[in-house]
Amino acid sequence: MRIFSLPPLLALTLTATTFAADWPQFRGPDSTAVAPEAQIPAQPKIDWSVDLPGRGLASPIIVGKKLFITCASGPKQERLHLFCLDAESGGKVWERQLQATGRTMSHPKTSIASCTPCSDGQRVFALWSSNDLAAFDLEGNLLWVRGLTADYPNASNSLGMASSPIVIGETVVVMIENDSESYSLGVDVKTGRNLWKLERPKSANWTSPVPWRADAHAAPIVVLQSSKGLVAVDPASGSPLWEYAEGASIMSSSVVASGIIYAVSNGITALSPQASNAAPNQLWRSKQINPATASPVVLGDRIYCLNGAGVVSAAEIKSGALKWKLRTTGPYSGSPVGAGSRVFLVNEKGLVQVVDTTAPEGAVAGTLQLPLKAETKEMVLCTPAISGNHVYVRTDSKLWRLGE
Repeated sequence: MRIFSLPPLLALTLTATTFAADWPQFRGPDSTAVAPEAQIPAQPKIDWSVDLPGRGLASPIIVGKKLFITCASGPKQERLHLFCLDAESGGKVWERQLQATGRTMSHPKTSIASCTPCSDGQRVFALWSSNDLAAFDLEGNLLWVRGLTADYPNASNSLGMASSPIVIGETVVVMIENDSESYSLGVDVKTGRNLWKLERPKSANWTSPVPWRADAHAAPIVVLQSSKGLVAVDPASGSPLWEYAEGASIMSSSVVASGIIYAVSNGITALSPQASNAAPNQLWRSKQINPATASPVVLGDRIYCLNGAGVVSAAEIKSGALKWKLRTTGPYSGSPVGAGSRVFLVNEKGLVQVVDTTAPEGAVAGTLQLPLKAETKEMVLCTPAISGNHVYVRTDSKLWRLGE
């Protein structure tokens, strides 16, 4: 295991601070895609935009007043960037660059900066498709960096890796799952060393891990998803706790709400884990609300799924009963996010659509066309981030903040 680290200096004295407006990882708090104390503007407008020097489809994350975003530049996307921006003004606070140590191949539509960073409130953990993983404190000091390809040289796929890490307690959970050397890691947040390593199904997999709690007071565990199904793992030890083995998506990640896992499996399957040594109970299953690449979102008492044709389906979370379907303008690569009573969508062509979920059949309450660069065929591929009643959206060349 090759780890390069610097003395953490002041980082050891940092204490984690969380804010209601934080969006600390892919799909935000607990990977739910919901900002619980925010409200999405019905008629969004552009507050500001900032230029980015390289490609990327990773989402931004927000910790306090700082926004973190990755990109990749160079002829082979071999320069790996992590930016810290002021979330209010978009001004650059700091930038750090690394050299890729692993493979930088990817599908032309995607990028080496496809994995969304995560934060525990003290540190930022950034992963790129080259399987380079680095930790920084919030001031930009490098704490450690790992070129995972040096340890596991056969882990890659021809389209590019895209699973985003999450952090639970003292563990960064990283899924490096593919057709060859497929594994998931639990990495120590302070040192970058393996706490555990699990062999995983040899199948390309672009889903991300999600945290699950039995209730609000329980310690979270991590749920890993693959073509084989779901497995729950103790984040500290890597010990498997339970398994659901009826298959699952390799693109759309599952979502958890109030202790129920809404697995992207045979459409959507609602699972209620009961014990650490038993398969979870199946509450319901619906193939009518089958998402495509976009991950579902639970808002209030309904689950919303976006299919490949751009149709949003709303179903009751207690039964899976379909309530309505709403056709929107696609195509989409990013997943929907929600706050209050609204779901926020951005299609590949930069058309923002805000769905009012209180309308009897759902309704598009507002739209906004982002000014993409037609000459470069610029697209929006990322999942938006929400913080403080603002929504952040990025392309290869820009980051936008949208507000009222």
